[in-house]
Amino acid sequence: MPDHSANRPESPRLGRRDLFHSLGAAAAGFAIANHAVAAQDAAGAQVVDRSSSIRITGLKTYWVGPVVYVKIETNHGIAGWGDVKGTDPRVGKVLVESLFELIDGENPTRIEHLWQKMFRAHRDIRGGAILIHAMAAIDIALWDIAGKLWNTPVYRLLGGPTRDRIRVYHTPQAQKVPPHGIYEHSGTPADIDRMVKAIKAAREKVGPTGAVMFDAHSAVPPATLIQLAAAIQPYDVLFIEEPGVPGNIEIFKRLKEKIDIPLATGERDRTIYEVIPYLHERCIDVLQPDCCHTGGISQMRKIAILAESYYVPLAPHCTATFLGIAASLHVAASIPLLLIHEFYPQNAGFNLPGVTRMEFAYDADGYIGLPPGPGLGVEVDEPRLAEESKKPQKYKWPGATLKDGSVADY
Repeated sequence: MPDHSANRPESPRLGRRDLFHSLGAAAAGFAIANHAVAAQDAAGAQVVDRSSSIRITGLKTYWVGPVVYVKIETNHGIAGWGDVKGTDPRVGKVLVESLFELIDGENPTRIEHLWQKMFRAHRDIRGGAILIHAMAAIDIALWDIAGKLWNTPVYRLLGGPTRDRIRVYHTPQAQKVPPHGIYEHSGTPADIDRMVKAIKAAREKVGPTGAVMFDAHSAVPPATLIQLAAAIQPYDVLFIEEPGVPGNIEIFKRLKEKIDIPLATGERDRTIYEVIPYLHERCIDVLQPDCCHTGGISQMRKIAILAESYYVPLAPHCTATFLGIAASLHVAASIPLLLIHEFYPQNAGFNLPGVTRMEFAYDADGYIGLPPGPGLGVEVDEPRLAEESKKPQKYKWPGATLKDGSVADY
């Protein structure tokens, strides 16, 4: 074969000095690159905490009545408060204390990170009601700390207010009617008549410009509810709450096909994952997340955004102390689609008088102002709380039965 080597351009020959210069430059390049990577890694590790030395240092829990009050302390002397409700407080108290192991020493303003850390910590209990209720108290307390740290109401940290006031019930302008009992698997004419009369009386009380809601409370069987809905059409009900027991989306789809009145639910659903089916199947007109049931402010805000994409407004469920009330109101103040907010500040069964305090006032239209700040804007009488928690506390599982002695799904 012909030899083409003579036609190739001659490669430059490197002397020892050139070789060492070349190797030195390469080493320097590698060093610079490694230094840049190391610096980038270090910056990534510090990016959240670089400008803040605040850290979580302590936890206090107080079990009083049906509520566990949660206080998270920091090395800056700023403390945040939340409450665990809607679960066995004997379990909720211990679970909060256990979850604290995951957040002790952390920066409390990394709220989303800490929420995920708790939620994903144990693959077999993530998403369960008892876990989510305990997490909600911690999440609410962390938002309280963040607001106090920056001396601003929590709703400012959520994007600022989208409204000037919040419509609430019960007021002279808005009434919700209970189901007045737990019903058998089918209703009687007397059952229907009793509920219709109560709804009619509420409509007469609020007048044509007011709002009437009916809370089926998952206690009215689907067939009976369909019959009732037909009978209350003249009274223009804003929505029927909890038309079915959560867990089977087919029940809600069936009710939506048969009932023309708007349907609302959500107080017993936890996190964005449990509300997706309602929205995807278009069987709910109003979502009712409870801030203390669904994982706190962080998760309630996400539910509101998810619902907004389906143009479904929120009417938050709220039976809590002023801590839970304020947390829910801060979310309500910051979201675009809000229908009405449940509000029972004087209910001693939910809100022990004097232990927590929040400034509010009703206006002539049945609205209240935006929740105060900084943080949640709630004062806690901790000495009294400590004294109350020393008293013997009891918890009794509610339970309910039908007339024949069988267990009611209530």
